[in-house]
Amino acid sequence: MNAGPPLRLAIRHDSLFEYREPTPSCVMLVRLCPFDDRGQRLRSFEISTDPPALPVASDDGFGNLCHMFSIVRRHDRASLRSESVVESAGPPGVPDRLEPAAWDLLAEQARAAPLWPYLAPSRFARPGEALARFVERTGLASGADPLSTLRGTCAALNALFTYAPGSTSVDSEIDTILETGEGVCQDYTHVMIALGRSWGIPSRYVSGYLRLEGRPGEQTPRGASHAWAEFWLPELGWTGFDPTNDTVADHRHIRIAHGRDYADAAPTRGVVYGGGEARVTVAVTVDALERDAPGAGSRDTDGRPWATGRPWRQAVGRRSREAGQQQ
Repeated sequence: MNAGPPLRLAIRHDSLFEYREPTPSCVMLVRLCPFDDRGQRLRSFEISTDPPALPVASDDGFGNLCHMFSIVRRHDRASLRSESVVESAGPPGVPDRLEPAAWDLLAEQARAAPLWPYLAPSRFARPGEALARFVERTGLASGADPLSTLRGTCAALNALFTYAPGSTSVDSEIDTILETGEGVCQDYTHVMIALGRSWGIPSRYVSGYLRLEGRPGEQTPRGASHAWAEFWLPELGWTGFDPTNDTVADHRHIRIAHGRDYADAAPTRGVVYGGGEARVTVAVTVDALERDAPGAGSRDTDGRPWATGRPWRQAVGRRSREAGQQQ
């Protein structure tokens, strides 16, 4: 049973790249198109750049829709905007626990090749001495069943860590937050993934957006993207947990990409030739729409979201895919 009627959201993600010196060219890969599955319906999506460039769409190895574009002209700044309309009802309700036999069933299901990448250590979610000391100090361990274990871990990490923007960077290993106790959503998520894998639970990183509703304990700031984790569980499949906000992923969480960790699901990545030092500014808005708002969910005759007609703007339809079964 879903949490409630679908919420229609308008999402705008702006990225501004500024370079100290003009660059002759840059190449960018972005993962900004929301999924169209599991309680989340994509109604429209557009992407645009300035200077103009034509994004080329393709799927990566984790089933994420990517867009690659290159700007081959001298410039000292480049902007990227994606605009989406999504209906989100959230996944079906998650019970408090599973039967203890779920551990054995999980071990059997985890033998399937599509889940192997989510059990092995990855670049930003790997075990080490800092994680071992953290586990010994906090007493975090697997419990009676996988689901109640994850619920308890999500709450524990939320209580043990302090949300502190600027305390880590996109390249920070989990050792930083484990030793200082301070980090952001990316760090909370990597720690929970590393713990889940240590208990034999396939675990993956999710990037996306959070619709803030003013609930007590919300820590994700307005104007930013978000990250949380998903875990493969018997009977439930991929189930999301957000340790930054101590909640199961619900209708507020809009998924755009997933992978083993941040390196596989980063919203933007790129290479700049020359240009000197660079500064990146990101602004995200997630606004609720009336269901009959003009243009919300407009589609052309072949069922794809509509395009605006500008040659450097591209509207993209996204195939529905059930994660875990098609990887």
